Amino acid sequence: MLELKNISIHFKQFSLSEINLEVKEKDYFVLLGSSGSGKTVLLEIIAGLITPNSGSIFLKGENITYKKIQHRKIGIVFQDYALFPHFTVFENIAFPLKQYGVPKDEVSIIVHSLAKKLDIELLLSRKPQGLSGGEKQRVALARTLAMKPDVLLLDEPLSALDTRLRWETRMLLRKLNKEGQTIIHVTHDYEEALVLANKVAIINHGIIEQTGTPIEIFQHPKSPFIASLTGIKNYFLAEIISCSEEQKMSNAILEKGMQIMVAGILPKGKGYIMMNSHNIVLSIQKPINETVNVFSGIVNDIFSSRNGLEVLVDTGIPLFALVTDEFISQQPLQIGQKIWVRLGEPIFIQK
Repeated sequence: MLELKNISIHFKQFSLSEINLEVKEKDYFVLLGSSGSGKTVLLEIIAGLITPNSGSIFLKGENITYKKIQHRKIGIVFQDYALFPHFTVFENIAFPLKQYGVPKDEVSIIVHSLAKKLDIELLLSRKPQGLSGGEKQRVALARTLAMKPDVLLLDEPLSALDTRLRWETRMLLRKLNKEGQTIIHVTHDYEEALVLANKVAIINHGIIEQTGTPIEIFQHPKSPFIASLTGIKNYFLAEIISCSEEQKMSNAILEKGMQIMVAGILPKGKGYIMMNSHNIVLSIQKPINETVNVFSGIVNDIFSSRNGLEVLVDTGIPLFALVTDEFISQQPLQIGQKIWVRLGEPIFIQK
């Protein structure tokens, strides 16, 4: 449906380089990256607010690279909503329809239909300054949807909302997408991508580093940057140096000489080792029945996280383990204490 081919643009201190993306009809496509990565610039190029130095944009097979924003069937909702303060909610939603000469009776039908759909019917006579952030966002969405865009672009739509409104807006966006609206959503929050997207592109310093489903990217990040962005902390350069056909295991050596075993007979070569924090098992006593991937270490830090307590252990490399309050109550830990670590299910990702 929407295809970007070799899109590049160069500023004094920033560039987007050779961006290639394909967004299919009814996709919920998330552009994920940290601040300054180029997400919003790319969104504005798609919308027609910025013209790239090179490359092409196709919408339903038509080259729209140099078409003006008003001549593209693409709508954009900005982070600050960009509502007209002197207009009522009705007038804000109706504005683009009137600009395109839609008859007055049709404008009223469209506005009331969208207001009902987005649950803002009671706000139609009010002005933006009296609205909450969530209400302003729904008005901005309604105004953009009024022109029935083929693609809806959202720039950090949840960042300014509190927890309840964030959840409500996620549900609204999911509903719009399930009803057939193609959406491209820019964010720095991987949780948003997990909840909303069927496709994710990771952008870093103006380059697309990886594209795939949220699960594909979460389970097989292709770089340390992507791993950190998705919340994976145990991610290390590694090299497969040998394997055992009898054990069906491969021997990997990490950055600082630490050797671990990985499931499967893998070809020799360089890549990354990834270990989820909840698969790292801690114990004060050395495990008696376990010999593979068991190491001693020193507790460096203990801190709270969203999913429990994280323990940072120095085993020669820093390892983050996720433990429960119950574990801590049964096996009290202190910073500086010696502890045993067993690595569960390390994954090797080929470079």
